[in-house]
Amino acid sequence: MALKMRKSKVGMPVPRCAVGTCMWLLGGAWTPTLLWNLSGDARRFGELRADIPGISAKVLSGRLKDLEEKGVVIRTLMATSPPSAEYSLSVLGRELLPAINEIARIGERLKVEQESGKITIDASTAESGAD
Repeated sequence: MALKMRKSKVGMPVPRCAVGTCMWLLGGAWTPTLLWNLSGDARRFGELRADIPGISAKVLSGRLKDLEEKGVVIRTLMATSPPSAEYSLSVLGRELLPAINEIARIGERLKVEQESGKITIDASTAESGAD
C-alpha cells in the first residue's frame, strides 16, 4: 500500500537554482557545440551539419527548434529560391558564450592532461557527454 502524499507546510516554495536555470538552456546533447559553431556568424542548416560531424539531421533540427523556443537562437527566413533559413545567436545566446569558452578552455587542459597520462577519461563518456 502506497503512502499518502502530504502537503508541504513550507510557506514559500524553494527558490529556483540559478545554475539549474542556466543549465536548462545549455542542457542536451550537442547544445554547447552548436552554440560554439554559431558564435562566429549566422549559419544555414546544411552548414551546421558540415560544421558538426556526427550530429544527425533529426537531432540538429530538434536542438535548433528547442533553442529558438528558449530565445537562445534566432531563425531568419531568407528570400531565396528555394527558401532557406539561417540561424544566429540572440543576445541571450551571446551572453552564454563566455561560459562556453571557459568550458572549452578547461576541456583543452583536460585533453593535454589525459594525453600526458596525468588523468584518465573514459573516451565513450567524454565523446557523448561533452556535446
